[in-house]
Order: sequence, then C-alpha cells, then structure tokens
Amino acid sequence: MRKLLTMCGLLLAGPAALTPAWAQAAAPALDAGNTAWMLTATALVLMMTIPGVAFFYAGMVRKKNVLGTMMQSFTICALVAICWMVAGYSLAFGTGNAYIGDLSKFMLNGIVWDGPFILGAGMGADAEVATTIPETVFMMFQMTFAIITAALVTGAIADRVKFSALCLFIILWTLLVYSPIAHAVWHPAGLVWAWGALDFAGGTVVHINAGVAGLVASLVVGKRLGYGHDNMSPHNLGLAMIGASLLWVGWFGFNAGSALAADARAGMAMVVTMIAAAAGTLAWLLAEAMFKGKPSALGAISGAVAGLVAITPASGWVFPGAALVIGVAAGVICFWASTSLKKAMGYDDSLDAWGVHGVGGIVGALLTGVFAVGTLYVTDGNAEKAMTYSGWLAGNADMLWIQAKSVLATLAYSAVTTFILLKIVDVVVGLRISEEEEREGLDVTQHGERLG
Repeated sequence: MRKLLTMCGLLLAGPAALTPAWAQAAAPALDAGNTAWMLTATALVLMMTIPGVAFFYAGMVRKKNVLGTMMQSFTICALVAICWMVAGYSLAFGTGNAYIGDLSKFMLNGIVWDGPFILGAGMGADAEVATTIPETVFMMFQMTFAIITAALVTGAIADRVKFSALCLFIILWTLLVYSPIAHAVWHPAGLVWAWGALDFAGGTVVHINAGVAGLVASLVVGKRLGYGHDNMSPHNLGLAMIGASLLWVGWFGFNAGSALAADARAGMAMVVTMIAAAAGTLAWLLAEAMFKGKPSALGAISGAVAGLVAITPASGWVFPGAALVIGVAAGVICFWASTSLKKAMGYDDSLDAWGVHGVGGIVGALLTGVFAVGTLYVTDGNAEKAMTYSGWLAGNADMLWIQAKSVLATLAYSAVTTFILLKIVDVVVGLRISEEEEREGLDVTQHGERLG
C-alpha cells in the first residue's frame, strides 16, 4: 500500500520531527503505541457525549423533554463534526495570528496523515510542538473536544429552546467562539499560549467556555415556565447516573489522552483524574449532608463531575496530593455555586452547566497556577530546549496571575460573543418555544415523538 501511494503521488512525508509536546521522547518518528492510545482516547472522549452527556442530561429533565434533550447531544455530535471538518479545525489549529487560525486546513486540506505531526510547523523551533501521531488522529481527538463543549452548553437552557435555533447557534458558536479560544490557548501562535498559561486538557477551552456560554444563554432565553414553583425534579436519576459513570470513564481519555502519547505523563494524568473525581464526589456529599440533611444520588454525580472538571486543566502538571485538594475544593465550591449562588442570583441554569463546568473550570484553572510542576520540551535541530512551568507553591507567584488572565480572557470573549450570536439567532429564527409548546414538552413539539 505504501509503495502504491508513493507511485500515485499521494504519500505525504511528515516534516522534520521534534520532541513530542508532553513527553521527553527523543525519536522523531511516528509511534504505533502512541497512535493506538490516541485512537482509544478519541473513542473514549466521543463516548462522553454520546451516550454520556446525552444520558446525564436526559436523566435530569422532566419526562416530556427526555428525547428532545438526547436529540440535542446526538445532533450536536453530527453538526460539530461537519463544522470541524469544514473550517473549525483550521480556525483552531491553522497558524493564523494570535487570535484565530487561518483557513490553510479548510476542508482538512493538506493535513499530515502519514508521519509525525508538528503543531505550529514553520514557526521556528521555539514555537513548534511535535507529536508522534498522525494529524488525522490529532484532528479527530480535538473534534471530540469541540463536540462535548457544545453539548455541555445545552444543559443551561434545557426544556425551552427551539431545536432549529439551537442547531444554528451551535454552528456559529463552534466556529466563532470555540475555535478561536482553542487557538488562543492551544496553538503556539495563540495569545494565551504566549502568556504561558496552562490548560492541559480543557479547563478554559472546554469548561469555562461552555459554562459561561450556558449562563449567558440562560439569561437571554429566560427562566423555564414555573421555575421556582412547579416540580422540576429529574425524571430518571438512574439514567443520569449511567451518564455520569460514562463521563467518569471517558474522562481518562479526555485527560490522559491530552498527553498525546502513551507515556509517564499520561499515566500521572490518569491517576490524578481518578483522585480528583473521587474527592469531588465525597466533598459534595459531605457538604450536602451538612446543609441539606441527606447525601443524594444527584449530589454524588454532580460532585464527581465537578472534581473531573477542576482537575482537567491541571491533570498533566500536578501530583496526587494536589489532585486531592483540587477535587475537594471543586466539590464544595461547585455545591455552593449550584445551590446558594444560583438561588441568590435568581438565574435558571437548568442542569448547572455554569455551576459545575464554569465554576469548576475556574477553580481548576486557578489551582493549576498554585500546584503546577512540569516541563514542556521542544527541539532546535538536535538540541533539546526545555520550558519549565511551576506554580505558586513551587516558587512562581506569577503563574497564578497568568492563569487568572487566561480565565478572565475566556470569560470575556465567550460571554460577549455568545450574547451577540444568541441575539442574531433570535432575530433569524427565534430562540424560545411558545408557552404552549413548553407545557407540552420538546419531545412532541420539536420532534413529534413520545417516550414510551
């Protein structure tokens, strides 16, 4: 096959390889083990959305909206996949400028599929970050991140948004919010990358971004009918627990996969992910028992997700003790944000996209600046250059401020742009279903179907 492709002029030779981004591997070649792990991690992250988020969110809404809620996650998977293929990947990982990528990879044109992929190729050794996996695998891995980020936003506006409006909004949001933030944080040409901010697996790009977008959307769309008066208890907490369990397992692909290699950093990322999730679960349950009298199943799964969210930006840079602290902090703070803060502020963040993902992402990003210890290796010719990162506890007080800047930048850009896009969609197709449709439910009014 290799000979045939060469004869046809289709074999793309990878450029001169550099040291992998998150490991000290010296061999500049495609690595079968790393590629196999990243294929597995990609499948795990996709599982987090379908069926993970689909089950998780569907179990927490009322029966009349279960199919509609699952349809949102399923359709977003398809929509974002096409958006990512056409332009999203290029806008995120094309070289471009400090704020957004160019369209050099439009329709996946020219991606490196046979040979090691270099992120920022042509920018000079100090700015280039290499992997030992094909770019096709990197592109797919990043696609699954874009998919779950968009799906998470829907939790804040459950039960009350037109399906057509949601689809249009997700297309625009993926291209104009998610991709620019991913570029700024994860591409060597990006503004936030240049600051030295650390986001190993998506604390800012995924969770803060989705959380604040969800909060803005909940304010623009308005509260559900009967909010604060009617019984809006979850329809099926068993379904939600299945979804949360899938999220927990899939998160190993999310965090350990972000090492882009099957190496020691991936192993540590897996360890700290497990510890933080467990700590978040127990901390939320303890807080709930103290303030509400009983620990609940909903509290357990919310605490687990809070711990997972908070460890995400730190997972490649911290040790187990730090993960324990991060998980406990996330469990307690997200419990407060999803109960007391939401009640005091009066917004209807239906499934706590802001309370868990937004707030949890902020906790994790800031605590990364406290606990981080690590080194990023690049190669200049045959000589390795090391960029060492350390947090406040390791003697780098500036790291906490850098992390805070990355949080503020993400909050500001995502909130403002999301607001503008929602207003545009509202003018074009209208955002909210009618009161009569809301009383009847999304399943019948948006899809003509019923559950059971």
